[in-house]
Amino acid sequence: MVAEGHSDAFVAFERVQKSYDGETLVVKDLNLQIGKGEFLTMLGPSGSGKTTCLMMLAGFETATFGDILLGGKPINHIPPHKRGIGMVFQNYALFPHMTVGENLSFPLEVRSMGKSEREDKIRRALDMVQMGDFAGRRPAQLSGGQMQRIALARALVFEPELVLMDEPLGALDKNLRERMQFEIKHIHENLGVTVVYVTHDQTEALTMSDRIAVFDDGRIQQLATPDDLYERPENAFVAAFIGENNTLKGKVEKIEGDTCHVALDDGSRVKALRVFVEGEGARTTLSLRPERVRVDVKEGAADTVLEGTVKERIYLGDHIRVRMDVAGNDEFVVKVPNTSGERHFKLGEKVAVGWAKEDCRALDPS
Repeated sequence: MVAEGHSDAFVAFERVQKSYDGETLVVKDLNLQIGKGEFLTMLGPSGSGKTTCLMMLAGFETATFGDILLGGKPINHIPPHKRGIGMVFQNYALFPHMTVGENLSFPLEVRSMGKSEREDKIRRALDMVQMGDFAGRRPAQLSGGQMQRIALARALVFEPELVLMDEPLGALDKNLRERMQFEIKHIHENLGVTVVYVTHDQTEALTMSDRIAVFDDGRIQQLATPDDLYERPENAFVAAFIGENNTLKGKVEKIEGDTCHVALDDGSRVKALRVFVEGEGARTTLSLRPERVRVDVKEGAADTVLEGTVKERIYLGDHIRVRMDVAGNDEFVVKVPNTSGERHFKLGEKVAVGWAKEDCRALDPS
């Protein structure tokens, strides 16, 4: 799925920058290739530059510098309506005075399609989103979930090769949002259309994407598959933004191959996998997923064994979520699987916790 250059990339950003005031860059030297048929998500907090990138690709914003290519051809100066791109917005953007069928007919009429062809495409698009019986209704007669399905059908009705989605599920409740995630992913798989999706919801991104570009401060911090991002974050921002994450701070005392020996701020010693550290003597942030921490570990049975004090215990059925004070971090979380009878944790109890070096990543100090 990863495109390497002009010949392979269906969508390409080449050294793209964007400034609104001529001074501050909201997108900084973006280089990104998206393969044909790929589902790529731009993920990041508000103000990170992800939506600006999507709007430049759609043609609603103009790049201050650099080129955007579609199918190998520059599109910087092509107006939005001539790019042949489907768009889905969070606020649906349906015409309230038109029926569902008329909303879907509009992009087909703009393309001068005949009536019978329009009717056939509308019927197929509505069936695709399971809304075949709603062609005669107006948007005001639909629920939020139904309107989002219609907005998706309208984006797909003229069979574009590229569909852009800007926080399309943000206005839906949790259950409907989760259901729509799978529906959009299945439609993508069935049609083979290229999707560029913008969200600040990391669970949504992990569920749906082939690859995820994590944005912060106008730059891509990491571009990888969902499992790579979660298992192998390359810096402290990505580790904190993707999934739940424990952090411990300290100084690198010694480096042996890919192993960092780290002195934590409370004096504890930890072995970690060297990922992004400047060298011996440098500050580092250690990243450790809660499910990778074991409890009741005997000394020597793990690369690192520390003592934790139980601060909070929450029973969640399939696992117990335990918050502890470990090495001065009283927000250290351990997820204990509930596999063979619940392990009873008492507030204030001292527990030996341990983990493998490979699960503890030494990253930048920010």
